Amino acid sequence: MREAELIELRRAIHAHPERSGHEHRTHDTIAAFVRRFEPTEVLNHLGAVPGQGTGLAAIFDSGKPGKTVLVRSELDALPIQEINEFAHRSVHRGVMHACGHDGHMTTVAALAPRLQARPPELGRVILLFQPAEETGAGAADVLADERWPQLEPDAAIALHNLPGYPTGQIILRAGVFSCASVGMSVRLAGRTAHAAHPETGINPAHAIAELIDRLPELPAEYLEGRFGLISLTHVRAGDDHVFGTTPAEGVLNCTVRTDTDDDRAILTERAEALVREIAAEEGVVCQISWHDDFAAAVCDAPTVGVIRQCAHELGMDVTERPNPFRWSEDFGRFTIGRKGVLFGIGSGEEQPALHNPDYDYPDELIQRGADLFEAAVRRLLAD
Repeated sequence: MREAELIELRRAIHAHPERSGHEHRTHDTIAAFVRRFEPTEVLNHLGAVPGQGTGLAAIFDSGKPGKTVLVRSELDALPIQEINEFAHRSVHRGVMHACGHDGHMTTVAALAPRLQARPPELGRVILLFQPAEETGAGAADVLADERWPQLEPDAAIALHNLPGYPTGQIILRAGVFSCASVGMSVRLAGRTAHAAHPETGINPAHAIAELIDRLPELPAEYLEGRFGLISLTHVRAGDDHVFGTTPAEGVLNCTVRTDTDDDRAILTERAEALVREIAAEEGVVCQISWHDDFAAAVCDAPTVGVIRQCAHELGMDVTERPNPFRWSEDFGRFTIGRKGVLFGIGSGEEQPALHNPDYDYPDELIQRGADLFEAAVRRLLAD
């Protein structure tokens, strides 16, 4: 397939971004593209609720016994206003592909014509286009689909572009590649009072102030030197421009982040216990909810070895990541109980950072990523 056609597809997707769980046009665009290359089967609208999801799987089946290798990409964009001025900038105000998912899905879609031209000799290849990665809900929804048992892979692989690394460089790490994380939202309810007599009310700001001090200290207290981070992301008590009344309600949001799912469980348990303890001491009612739930992405060492060998054979520059990335990626769901690898591909040392309003996926990565995916898939099927 001509590179220009893939670039056109990527830019069309970039121009029409859709937020997590609403990737209907994107689903249809990818479905129309992959169907041209005659996959054995296409499963539409993957998700936890039958027929209502926006996930998509294209299956290329040899018809012969063998392994199943799944190659996954993401469909969703971010609630960010794009500031680029090029022709393919987002047409939707306040939504853009600032993380490169437009490039990731085009890279995976680029495998379809290759698999049509040279079908797998054994087993199956599944091209999975997954919704709602940014919220951590998409992988879980796909895994909850009643059709998932038809797709269960022997190995799952995915890539993520990484600004700050040389263009096209492959970044590998056996073991934990990216962190587990979850968002905690705490709502506190007290009782208002006249600001002249605050002692007659119950002000949740006092509990919030103590939580601001103590929540970030929990990793050092309970993880025995292992990595952990509790980041405060939002705080509010009362209303803006009110000076005569002390507040009756407040909100504190934070993100709990660790290297492993087990350590995340420890920290979330301790964080919840601390919130309830301080709320009781201050006499406020607390309500805790959890959001953006990400498992750690844990890379299988032998499969990493296959990616490494294929990259070297293709003449690609490879670097080994010494520590896990602190960010989270919901591909981690696919590495629980099965072999999986998430690897990075450098998108340029001068490239704007991910989630920045001037980000744009480098078109030259599409064919490079597809080359490595194809080589790895064929090697994994043969092995």
